[in-house]
Amino acid sequence: MNNNNNNDVSEFDYVIVGAGSAGCVLANRLSADGKHSVLLLEAGPKDSNLWIHVPLGYGKLFKEKSVNWMYQTEPEPGLNGRQVFQPRGKVLGSSSSINGLLYVRGQHEDYDRWRQRGNAGWGYDDVLPYFKKAENQQRGGDKYHGTGGPLPVSDWRHADPLSEAFVTAAAEAGIPTNPDFNGATQEGAGFFQTTTNRGRRASSAFSYLRPAKNRSNLHIETSALAQRILFEGRRAKAVEYKQEGRVRVARARKEILVSSGAYNSPQLLQLSGVGPAGLLKSHGVEVVLDAQGVGNDLQDHLQVRLVTRCAQSITLNDIVNNPVRRVMAGLQYAAFRKGALTIAAGTSGAFFKTSPRLASPDIQIHFLPFSTDKMGEKLHAQSGFTASVCQLRPESRGSLRIKSADPSVPPEIRINYLATETDRRALIDGIRILRKILAAPALKPYAIGEVDPGPKVASDTDLLDFCRRTGSTVYHPTSTCRMGNDPLAVVDQRLKVRGIEGLRVVDASIMPDLMSGNTNAPTIMIAEKASDMILEDAR
Repeated sequence: MNNNNNNDVSEFDYVIVGAGSAGCVLANRLSADGKHSVLLLEAGPKDSNLWIHVPLGYGKLFKEKSVNWMYQTEPEPGLNGRQVFQPRGKVLGSSSSINGLLYVRGQHEDYDRWRQRGNAGWGYDDVLPYFKKAENQQRGGDKYHGTGGPLPVSDWRHADPLSEAFVTAAAEAGIPTNPDFNGATQEGAGFFQTTTNRGRRASSAFSYLRPAKNRSNLHIETSALAQRILFEGRRAKAVEYKQEGRVRVARARKEILVSSGAYNSPQLLQLSGVGPAGLLKSHGVEVVLDAQGVGNDLQDHLQVRLVTRCAQSITLNDIVNNPVRRVMAGLQYAAFRKGALTIAAGTSGAFFKTSPRLASPDIQIHFLPFSTDKMGEKLHAQSGFTASVCQLRPESRGSLRIKSADPSVPPEIRINYLATETDRRALIDGIRILRKILAAPALKPYAIGEVDPGPKVASDTDLLDFCRRTGSTVYHPTSTCRMGNDPLAVVDQRLKVRGIEGLRVVDASIMPDLMSGNTNAPTIMIAEKASDMILEDAR
């Protein structure tokens, strides 16, 4: 391990790279007993931007460079060569500070599938205690939910007739009502719960880091971009990072924990010499370990959005486009933490099967009482609402590769959306079922007609073309440092990087495959479980 003598050098028991959904959990849990010194490095700033803490503020942060990596995919062949914008958090709390706030764990079958693929200790019965440990459920504790944990999980604080009508319409279309997507079963229609606390966002920084930040054994460094991990042989010993123009080194007496997310974690490993040897050599990176799986198996959820014109002026469009109503919404939020500003990236929704042969739902619907051409852009002038179709378990796989040995250069992201017939078929069938819901009696008083794609888009060919023209991410990248036992698996069941000592990856990148739902809650669970494993191994 070669260090510049002019570098600032510090030493801790644990060095955590990335203060996101997983990193903040690790920082809290590993520093809790006071026995271990912990350094938490975050490339972005503190979470002081006002819009981080207002639920609807995710729309303001969608393209806010100060807190967002602003990534783009390479041209996607399955989407007519379009690049797809990939917002990822670069701030304390990371993507949990800019995401859509939905608390969705996925299906029981997801975790049982992980276990069946050889990942012992990761079945549903194994991970449920960690979901409960993390949770402070507004509705109280039961077989599936916990109270007293750091993470507030709350019901929505805004009465919206459109969102309620969607749930009723789904029942009229044959989809049962489900009051709890995270309980006995996911299937059905209902309201999403959110990671909010009395109408304010509860990011991992809010939930886990704030209660711990004054501990003497926890050190938090912001605007600290990790450059590379430094090794002695095949043991990870330190992290080199850049802060305020200076290169610093943080040594780890016990372990380095990489929690930088599905894009930045494999990027950091590759920059450090752990990855496909040919790729690393092509960029002048010295190979520490030829790990072909680092950056492979990238998955993400694709969503296709249907927009409907609304007959009544009750949508968020009408509030935002009316100065008086906009001010009133702001006052309502300021006084009571209720109203339109508490809208998450899905109010009500549904999970259903596109075929009776399926064992569990393969489609998720996010319903929103507003409409826009693209997420993060200006809302439509006319009243409108949106319902998006998301395929839950895509077969398509992509990759992440560094483009340069320079850590500031964004990586090459290829997701390969719609690369398989299963993926294409699921979205087409999902749109057809969604249209049945939107045409059900409960929505008749509100729905004037479909604006996008419009009723003329009806054949399979035309619907697939619509998916290719307009489909976009639901912001759930995973699996680039996949857990498993096969030669391409990057980490083992205890999340240790295979072939390397003193190094673990703890975040959504370790998922063996993509969850059937939103990824923030599962990532927090992963970090809760990892914290126990790390402390067990430290004894």
